[in-house]
Amino acid sequence: MRVFLRFCIFFITISIQAQGSISGNFSPTKDFKWLIAYELTPNGERYTKDTAVKDGAFTLEMPVTAQAGMYRLVYAVPQDEFYIDIIYDKKEEVKFNFDLQDGLTITNSIENKWYNEYFSKITTAQDRLLEYYELGKDSKKEYMTILKELQTLQDTYEENHANTIAHKFIKANRSYLPTEYENLETFLKNKKQHHFDHLTINDPILQGSNFLTDKFASYVFSALPVNITTKEQLFTEVIKNVNVTASKIANTSTGFQVRSFHQLWNIADANGMAEVQDYIFKNYLKKVAIANNDQKLVDELEMASRLRIGAISPNITWEINGKKKSLSTIDPAENYLLIFWSSTCSHCLKELPTLHKELKEYEDLKVIAVGLEDDAINWKKVSATLPAFNHAIALGKWESDYAKTFGIQSTPTYFILDSEKRFLAKPESDKEVVEFLEN
Repeated sequence: MRVFLRFCIFFITISIQAQGSISGNFSPTKDFKWLIAYELTPNGERYTKDTAVKDGAFTLEMPVTAQAGMYRLVYAVPQDEFYIDIIYDKKEEVKFNFDLQDGLTITNSIENKWYNEYFSKITTAQDRLLEYYELGKDSKKEYMTILKELQTLQDTYEENHANTIAHKFIKANRSYLPTEYENLETFLKNKKQHHFDHLTINDPILQGSNFLTDKFASYVFSALPVNITTKEQLFTEVIKNVNVTASKIANTSTGFQVRSFHQLWNIADANGMAEVQDYIFKNYLKKVAIANNDQKLVDELEMASRLRIGAISPNITWEINGKKKSLSTIDPAENYLLIFWSSTCSHCLKELPTLHKELKEYEDLKVIAVGLEDDAINWKKVSATLPAFNHAIALGKWESDYAKTFGIQSTPTYFILDSEKRFLAKPESDKEVVEFLEN
């Protein structure tokens, strides 16, 4: 009897921890071949499982050890662009259809349906409020109707879907709503003041998803005064918001802080806010990345800042007839072209002679060609056939200082500089070089 009892207890335990699954159908079928599932954690993505997609269909039998939470299903590269985020609660079998044009349709998961339905409806209602302000409407009745709809939606979804993973997101998404009419300036001021009221910043599931980092980004780049008129004012206000956000996440894990600050850095980069980028990196991101043993990220961001459009190029030196020359002291010109090539690179041997010929008509252009080489023997022969270029050599090829400083991943690589030797463009080919100079 005792043996039987132990067997039953063990069997029940195994049953409770039984595997669940995520399955679905992709369209067009020819565009989907493989799927990788990652658990989203505060410190980043954790590989869970992968499977082939056959004729547009797949089934992921989730491991028994898989935790309930948010999972990212990556279906193409780059992985940070082509993915679907799904709630996996270990209770439901998750099924969906995904079409590249029509998007995601959940077919067999009540919790995922709630999640998507809530955010769709609340976004539509919030857009109505923004539209009210943007159109300069003055109907107090319409205004209060919109507020009531927003309040009812929020309350209904919070009350009806408690004790679910979806509820964590729904509750944390509760935003400021006035109790009476407010003009736009007052509304934005109050909305900003209450932005963090309902964000459960230490919740690991919220930290693992994009939810919190998106909320931080919204605050930093959107919670701004309406009377900003200059770039300097904009950057000042954005940096103030960065500091507030930093204070809110100061006690979270370093991995989560790295992700949060990195996203803010990326958004500043995409919007040409170099001053904001540098501030985020120097004051927060570099410190937490080093604390998180992520020197690779530090190196990548330092290189990105060093090579960004508008930055002054790092120096390059070479010799002509025994005399040292450098980019920093070269004669003035309207433009400079940096070429990183190799005498053993077939693409280089095809593109550079053609480019050498075409650039002869550009009198106010100076070209510095840096050979990434294992030795100087072949480089001397080939570079001699391109006499209009200034030639420098970087022994050590991919491991050379120049290759690392300029982040060279392939040859030829081109950079066009302005008269002050600031980066203007990074053409992909000799043809793009000529097109840029022509325009």
